[in-house]
Amino acid sequence: MKSTICAAVFAALFLLATGLPVSADDVTLRSSDGAIELSGTLLSFDGQFYRVETIYGELTVDGSGVTCDGPGCPNLIDFVAELSISGAATMGDLLMPALIEAFALRNGMDARRDDESETTFVYVLSDRTDGAEKGRFRFRLTNTDEGFADLLADEADIAMALREIRPEEVRFARDAGLGDLTGRARSRVLALDALVAVVAPGNPVESISIVELSQAFAGQIDNWQDLGGPDAPISLHLRDAASGTGQAVEDRLLHPAGLDLAATARRHRSDSALASAVAADPFALGIASRSAIGNAQALVLKGRCGFSLAATRRTIKTEDYPLTAPMFLYLPARRLPKLARDFLSYTRTAQAQMVTRRAGFIDQTPEEIAIRAQGDRLANAIAGAGPEIGLGELQAMLERLGDMKRLSTSFRFEAGSVKLDAQSRSNVELLARALEAGRYDGREILFVGFSDGVGPAGPNLTISERRAKAVEKAVRGTAETANFDRLAMGYTGFGEAMPMACDDSDWGRQVNRRVEVWLR
Repeated sequence: MKSTICAAVFAALFLLATGLPVSADDVTLRSSDGAIELSGTLLSFDGQFYRVETIYGELTVDGSGVTCDGPGCPNLIDFVAELSISGAATMGDLLMPALIEAFALRNGMDARRDDESETTFVYVLSDRTDGAEKGRFRFRLTNTDEGFADLLADEADIAMALREIRPEEVRFARDAGLGDLTGRARSRVLALDALVAVVAPGNPVESISIVELSQAFAGQIDNWQDLGGPDAPISLHLRDAASGTGQAVEDRLLHPAGLDLAATARRHRSDSALASAVAADPFALGIASRSAIGNAQALVLKGRCGFSLAATRRTIKTEDYPLTAPMFLYLPARRLPKLARDFLSYTRTAQAQMVTRRAGFIDQTPEEIAIRAQGDRLANAIAGAGPEIGLGELQAMLERLGDMKRLSTSFRFEAGSVKLDAQSRSNVELLARALEAGRYDGREILFVGFSDGVGPAGPNLTISERRAKAVEKAVRGTAETANFDRLAMGYTGFGEAMPMACDDSDWGRQVNRRVEVWLR
């Protein structure tokens, strides 16, 4: 009976998450009045909460209500937060160190980097006044696959990934007791990049369609003559199979078309090596991260219907460019130390977004884009007008949006699903935090849905309105402390009235199915 009562009392203190591994050993936790005690093996302590393996299972206990006895008890006075980060070297080489150093500077700490090997290093954060050590952020730079593997094996607290988690990895994580890694607050977009087709300087080909690009990397198009270039074989270049960039090409470009990568593709272990190889080969065609194309020449993505899009800062930030590549941090369900949580919160501040820009990546600071600055979009709308979407519909859309500005934050859905994709789920959090901070008080926010042009215009209009309503509901539900009496928020849909890409491919249709945010 006493054991049952003890378990029930401690259950009231339990949370879903905890912190970082410490020396596992026996501990006894006692309530302040000494009436209740719990013994077990200490798994971790985050400065506030204990995670203990007991006869009742793995339990999390608020440290403020108990004392700890035993050889495994941590030092409560000089607690040093520890964080292990593993995964994509593209993120860990420059962006994450820049953010950590800026975070330390802002919070009165010094950040010292200790290199342990070519792929591992530690940032030691210490108080600038007395030199007391406050945290140790350990990095292991490998690739996206390794980052997810370390997270699932509880050997990393955060995984850096250049692609969205795959369904099989979601299942493995759930089986390993990590819960649903696609759930709310389990991932966030740190910065944005893009996949771009690159060629050597001097190559006469300046643009390529996504269909042609996929067929080239599948080996179905193997001569530059088929792309408007010279009569010469195409030499393919791609990142290695374990990298997030290489995997994103297969996941987002080849597999939706039912294609496999050509066996002749040359693989590279780094973005710089790929860019250098392409720049030196007059007949090379590669796919690289926009942030690391070096001296190679980027191609514009075109469509058979005449639309074209270059990978610019604005088209990437709005996700209008169809091969936008978010840079993800995936997080465990357990609670991280306060210093780590503070750092993650810092990555969403305006200062952190400035650091991101200076590091050569695309930040997520929302931008308001006047309708007169959207010439390409309006040109596409006019070019795509037809029997079902005519001048009258376009005029009605412009009348509704003409005195408003588009926010660069956009929302898209997983292929064949009503669920928002990973980047859009992160965007929900970002917009919700802005609403809670009162950033748009006194303004009107309109969620505007668009569809692809497949099928009758009437049902497409209905679908676009439903998507806009779903996003508005998700943002409203996430912004729990926002005062909605201080702003107006609604939704509408314009169906297929403003296409961003051609509807002749899965990729184009996916780009056109979106929800935008407009402000007055």
